[in-house]
Amino acid sequence: MEKQKLIRITTVPLSLDKLLSGQLRFMSAHYEVIAVAAEKEYLEKIGAKEEVRTFHLEMSRKITPIADLLAVIRLYFFLRNEKPFIVHSHTPKAGIVGMLAAKWAGVPHRLHTVAGLPLLEAKGFKRKLLEFVEKVTYACATKVYPNSTGLKNIIIENKYCALAKLNVIAQGSSNGIDTTFFNPDLFSIEQNLLLKEKCRLTEEHFVFIFVGRLVKDKGINEMVEAFQTVHKTHNQTRLLLVGDYEADLDPLSPKTLEAIENNEAIVAVGFQNDVRPYFAIANALIFPSYREGFPNVVMQAGAMNLPCIVSDINGCNEIIQEDVNGTIIPVKNTDAIVDKMQLLVKNTNHYSVLQSNARKMILSRYDQKVVWEAILYEYHLLK
Repeated sequence: MEKQKLIRITTVPLSLDKLLSGQLRFMSAHYEVIAVAAEKEYLEKIGAKEEVRTFHLEMSRKITPIADLLAVIRLYFFLRNEKPFIVHSHTPKAGIVGMLAAKWAGVPHRLHTVAGLPLLEAKGFKRKLLEFVEKVTYACATKVYPNSTGLKNIIIENKYCALAKLNVIAQGSSNGIDTTFFNPDLFSIEQNLLLKEKCRLTEEHFVFIFVGRLVKDKGINEMVEAFQTVHKTHNQTRLLLVGDYEADLDPLSPKTLEAIENNEAIVAVGFQNDVRPYFAIANALIFPSYREGFPNVVMQAGAMNLPCIVSDINGCNEIIQEDVNGTIIPVKNTDAIVDKMQLLVKNTNHYSVLQSNARKMILSRYDQKVVWEAILYEYHLLK
């Protein structure tokens, strides 16, 4: 029997690679899967890795109305030709382009996953524009999947979408976590020591790690300021930053950039294809983001046995339970970050309790196969 076609769309292939890793290959056992994204060369690499077809569609994460309209038209003709059973989009730009084109092309099942709402930090006209785009995306979709209960509540409160369309799959997350891959036991003491030496770290250091884009919306300005305060009284602390800047979209303050550049206790290693070795040499994750959907980084850190300090936002406050596997702080609150950093450094018993719970809580709730099977079940309900 010929497989029905499933098209998965993200704005850039990095999202397919990092946020949905392995899922397309899993789904290809049940559907003919086609991956759609920008950046043709990278997309083709993802297609080879996941063993699925690809279709290159140039899109940008910026607001580019003319280019976006051209993308909708090109995707429309592609969908008319392919006649998929399901189009499933992720990320805001791929959502509006994918859902509009799929609706115009008569695709019967148009699914959109909401993994974050950038509009929450926007103001004025930009906020109104982004809200309008979000409402159009949801209106064109037949099902909308917020990847956390908190996001679902925000969508309901703001009346962005009809309640009947909304559903949180499993306990949240777009892809779950491969806990066999994110496993601290895969890294030997010798490997960890070598990487520590490379990063100017020693066994005496208490290492806070941040993994993600180094941008304002991730709370980097507050985090760096807090760390510098903590380091004055706890000079054994270090801050390890794993990720790239986005100076054109969401720049950090000059003060923060200067601190990262000049403070020897802050180690910035840039973007890394494999973040696991860096988790393996850290003691705790600090993740003071302003907004998230369902952050993979927090699940990854937990699977690598790290307690987490996270902001009180949807997703984060669902993965982390206060004083069980981490601690939750108010958004944009430097003093709270200082207090919780100091608590983990000074109170070794408290730290040990959090660490002992970190991995097992991820194993029990967010293992990848559980999430994949739940998404597949959702597909199978479609007629």
